Amino acid sequence: MKIFAVVLLAAAAWAAGFGYGRWYAKPHTAAPVQRKPLYWVDAMHPWYKSDRPGIAPDCNMELVPVYPGEEAQYQQRASGVVQVTPHQEQLMGVTYGIAEYENATATLRAAARVAIDETRVAKVQAKLAGWIDQVFVDFTGKLVQQGDPLLSVYSPEALATEQEYLLAIRAQHVSHENPLHEMRDSTDGLVAAARKRLELWDISGTQIDEIARTGQTIKDLTLYSPISGFVMERSAFPKQRVTPETPLYTVADLSTVWVMADVYEYEAANIRMNQAASLKLDYLPGRTFRGRVSYIQPAVDPATRTLKVRLEFPNSGYALKPDMYGQVEFATGGGRRLTVPQSAVLNSGDRQIVFLDRGNSAFEQREVKIGQQFGDRVEVVSGLKAGERIVTSGNFLLDSESRLK
Repeated sequence: MKIFAVVLLAAAAWAAGFGYGRWYAKPHTAAPVQRKPLYWVDAMHPWYKSDRPGIAPDCNMELVPVYPGEEAQYQQRASGVVQVTPHQEQLMGVTYGIAEYENATATLRAAARVAIDETRVAKVQAKLAGWIDQVFVDFTGKLVQQGDPLLSVYSPEALATEQEYLLAIRAQHVSHENPLHEMRDSTDGLVAAARKRLELWDISGTQIDEIARTGQTIKDLTLYSPISGFVMERSAFPKQRVTPETPLYTVADLSTVWVMADVYEYEAANIRMNQAASLKLDYLPGRTFRGRVSYIQPAVDPATRTLKVRLEFPNSGYALKPDMYGQVEFATGGGRRLTVPQSAVLNSGDRQIVFLDRGNSAFEQREVKIGQQFGDRVEVVSGLKAGERIVTSGNFLLDSESRLK
């Protein structure tokens, strides 16, 4: 009985303690730990830091606290690094390329027109008044050689000078038999003056010698072509009265022609004197002509915003005809240039951006300066080094993701 009583008392004590703890005890919770911010940043511009909360001066947004363990996230954002998941990278279609040096060349094309070389044009006019007797070149476009007869002119003034020349020659013969040297010198001067006057009227030496040899005047004086070329203009007709102001023929040498190319204003810096160029014409497919830049106009056409560039092309066979249209190609560039694919550069006009691969689907935004374009690649003047791995596609989506973050 004593043992039973002891067990009963122990059980009662245990039940009382359990019930008290179950029904009357209050729950105990730990006091929260207060985290202290390291600094505050502008959420839109993470490179702005402050040691106290407040308002960002550039965008008037409330500064965000940065707690221990969050520094790396904001440092990445401040340095232009955007982090995506491998799945996002795959969905964006990100591909890569390398910034590398290469011998960069490109082709600049411009519309062009064939023109006459103005330094190879001759105008034919009579230097005395008269009437055209015969016309030997009677149509425009005829090919003539230097010295070929063009027309003959009857001029009373020239005929009178021929007679003076013959009289001076006769007087010269008589004076040579006279012992007085003064008379001989005088007649020699008269002959020389009459001959010189005929020469100044473009009467050939052959015709003058013939007058002296035969002792007879020549009624019709012949004008000859001063150069070899094509007759581009003809204004001479039989029985026509002419004066020194009357244009008779225009002869152009087309063995060398000019080609006038219209180069856009923003491409003009790629053109230089003596630069090689090629010309192609639609009417001669498969044939290429080679020439060089001979002159660059000093002003831009205000209507078309193009610069006139003059080129010289040899024209053997006369395949290049004035006023033909074609396309000129200039080889530009040359030398080793640091280039990247054109698709790698995001160009907003005032800024050019590329994304560098930093591994583990992290990409750094880098501002660069670009130069000339060479086909599907573009020159990088500054901002990149050779061998750096860059994004060549998907960079627009990366830029959007960077702006969102």
